Amino acid sequence: MRRSLFLAAALVLPASLAAQTPAPVRLTFGDAVSRAAGTAPAVRLAALRVDSASARVRETRATLLPNLSLGGSWVNRTFNSQTFGFKFPGPVVIPQLIGPFNVYDARFTVRQTLFDFSAYSRVKAAQSGTEAVAAAGTVTSETAAEAAALAYVRALRAEATVSARRADSALAVELVGLAKAQNKAGVSAAIDVTRAQTQLVSAEGGLIVARNQADRGRMDLARALGLPASTPIELADTLGSAIGQAEVPATEDSAVAVALSRRPDLAATTAAGEAARRVRSSFSAQRLPSVGLEADYGSSGITVPGSIPTRQIALEVSLPILDGFRREGEIAEADVAVRSSAVRAEDLRQQIAADVAGAFLDLRSAEAQVAIAAERLQLAADELSEARQRFTAGVAGNIEVIDAQSSLIQARDAVIDARASVLLARVTLARAVGVARTLH
Repeated sequence: MRRSLFLAAALVLPASLAAQTPAPVRLTFGDAVSRAAGTAPAVRLAALRVDSASARVRETRATLLPNLSLGGSWVNRTFNSQTFGFKFPGPVVIPQLIGPFNVYDARFTVRQTLFDFSAYSRVKAAQSGTEAVAAAGTVTSETAAEAAALAYVRALRAEATVSARRADSALAVELVGLAKAQNKAGVSAAIDVTRAQTQLVSAEGGLIVARNQADRGRMDLARALGLPASTPIELADTLGSAIGQAEVPATEDSAVAVALSRRPDLAATTAAGEAARRVRSSFSAQRLPSVGLEADYGSSGITVPGSIPTRQIALEVSLPILDGFRREGEIAEADVAVRSSAVRAEDLRQQIAADVAGAFLDLRSAEAQVAIAAERLQLAADELSEARQRFTAGVAGNIEVIDAQSSLIQARDAVIDARASVLLARVTLARAVGVARTLH
């Protein structure tokens, strides 16, 4: 009975665990970039900041739109007649205490700004501020796309390293078998077996480290996409795939021209400068007069049945003269913000040219390293083959094989590093031009 229960549990438990394990998310390089650019947490927060800035525009515009209110009141009061300063001659006697009496009033009130250039300028400044926040959101989207692209490349690199360490381990197992066979045949010493086993242990340790790095790489990619770190991710591309392409011109001068027109950080800096100029204009406009209209209509009386219609219309003109020079201080502060924005924009234009030039240099260097690394890998494989033949023939110890094996391991790592460097350089170039969101 117990054996039957144990067997049933052994069959059911793996099935239940498999049902609880979420299906892996299969991602291409382009999928990761587009997903991060649109739904990464930082991008969603940037969109909320745009919504908040749009709400501030509506708040600022409220001063230019009609204000309607409906109110009613009931007052029961007394007052001292002598406080009004009235003195009546003759037999007319006014009691000192008048009341109590009731006053009922119901009123509909309208307030409308007819002319206020300062308020209009504040609305324009708020709109420019919204555009600056939206431009900053584009910077966030571009940065998120770049971060996801870099994380994807690092994950690919880690997986390629795992494959390389597996190949190293398989080769080490073969060399251990060869050393044992040679020792058994009496053509090599026991130390050759020890050396081969040492290499095998080293290869197995390297495989453990590589697997850990691969798990960390997929975890970092998940976080770059705004997914839980435990989300299983399956990479659809490989390190040797034709990925990392973007809308980047082939020549450096053309790329700089595109970058100056498309870099979101430059657009955000320009928008911030325009917002600062609008704010300065709103401060200057405070010197101008403002005109407003207020009207109300309602019913008033000492009793509700005895109430009669009453109204009021008022036109108000206000001309600011002196406010303790607060306005001048605000204008001076806004001037500093405008000039600072201009300095940042000019410096950023120069930095953009340097970024593009540096990215092209890195890309050309990485592409050259790929060819060199491939040739090095071929030579290392030839060296290992020749060393094995010499060891098998008994004309040399396996120290040559161990050295050749180490050279092959280094050559494999060099190929992985070179391929990853090309992809990283492509991502950097796309970011320098301002088109990281078009990476695929």
